[in-house]
Amino acid sequence: MGRRVPCSVGRGGILPAAWKREGDLTSPEGAWRITGLYWRADRMVCPRTMLAAFPLGPRQGWAEDPRDPAYNRPIRHPHGFPADRMARGDPLYDICAITDHNSAPVVPGAGSAIFVHLWRKPRHPTAGCIAFRRADLEWILRRWGPGSRLVIRPRGGL
Repeated sequence: MGRRVPCSVGRGGILPAAWKREGDLTSPEGAWRITGLYWRADRMVCPRTMLAAFPLGPRQGWAEDPRDPAYNRPIRHPHGFPADRMARGDPLYDICAITDHNSAPVVPGAGSAIFVHLWRKPRHPTAGCIAFRRADLEWILRRWGPGSRLVIRPRGGL
């Protein structure tokens, strides 16, 4: 829509999606759909969006252990495998959109939880997610439609 906004990517940089591995701290190159949105209902109202949006509760998590049958899927804590706890003390996941990276089919070990969330501070690297300033992420989500894609590419890439 003609607007460029700064973002943060994985500490390990951007790699082709085929090279993505669990825990490598890279963001997967590609064009990804946003399939849903979580928000911290105890801290804010739901951002305006056309996406399916779900309040984030204290037991919400995301399976990140490749041995877990629920790998790269939402889970409820307590859970029998290591899993990301989404109701964090910091505000990173106060707005957290889910990408379709490694989702159809899920390949164990090919990377989980590539989210679009709030950044810690300007350009501070993530564990592989894409992060934005709150006002920019809210602007993006208001305009996100069914055909929209999050495009991750190396700097200078086409």
